[in-house]
Amino acid sequence: MSVIVVGYVPKPEGRAALRLAAEEAKLRDASLVVVNSHRGGREFDTGDAVDTEQQLDEVRSQLTSAGVPHEIRQLVRGLDPAEDLINVAAEVAADFIVIGLRRRTPVGKLILGSNAQRILLDAPCPVLAVKAAD
Repeated sequence: MSVIVVGYVPKPEGRAALRLAAEEAKLRDASLVVVNSHRGGREFDTGDAVDTEQQLDEVRSQLTSAGVPHEIRQLVRGLDPAEDLINVAAEVAADFIVIGLRRRTPVGKLILGSNAQRILLDAPCPVLAVKAAD
């Protein structure tokens, strides 16, 4: 069975990526691995973990209702989200990765770096980038 990995964050770009990945999984009779990655530390406390788990429960329900075979991984292990997505894609021999994009200023890209760029350049498989609806 084919495997599609999707990076998910509970934001418009994450929802757009999840929506398209689920559609592709149904079209290709593939399973979906949903990856939600956090670096951890002070910025991600117990309350954040509980909120995120509730959001992932909603994702789980949506995918189950849609009949999409799936696995959800919430990763909090100190890696950048890009590293987590690349590692999971390699581990499951993904056919491709789906990521959501948002517009950023040049200064924002310079200061924060770009997970999307890293995934596009370093992924072990093709990457499908999806823009969130305006």
